[in-house]
Amino acid sequence: MRHARGYRRLNRTHEHRKALWANMAGSLIEHEQIKTTLPKAKELRPIVEKLITLAKRGDLHARRQAAAQLKQDSHVARLFEILGPRYKDRQGGYIRIMKAGFRYGDMAPMAIIEFVDRDTSAKGAADKARVAAEEAVED
Repeated sequence: MRHARGYRRLNRTHEHRKALWANMAGSLIEHEQIKTTLPKAKELRPIVEKLITLAKRGDLHARRQAAAQLKQDSHVARLFEILGPRYKDRQGGYIRIMKAGFRYGDMAPMAIIEFVDRDTSAKGAADKARVAAEEAVED
C-alpha cells in the first residue's frame, strides 16, 4: 500500500529536490515554457501554481514566501509584477502539461510545461537580452 507517499522522490535527496524545484520554477517563470521529463513536470505543477496564488495575493508576506522558494529576485519580481496581475481573475489552472514524446538517449517520457495564456515572446527573451548586453560591453 502506498499510504502517505504523496510525491515522487526522483532518485534525489531532499536538498537536491528542493534546489531542482527552485531552478525549474524560476526557469518556468522566466521563459513561461520549458521542456522536461513528464514526472518532473507533474511534480512542478502544484509548486508553481501555489507561487502564482501567492503572486495574486501580492502582499509583502506573500513576496517573502515566494522569495524563500525561488532564490532569485528577478524571478520573484517577474512573478509579482507580470504573472500575478495576468491571472488575477483566474480561479486556478495556470499551468498546462503536454506530452512531447520520448527522449532519444534513454526513452524517458518528455513533456512541455507552460503557462496558460502565456506570452510567446518571453521564451528566450532574457537570454537574448543578456547576449546583447555582453556584446555592447565588448564594443
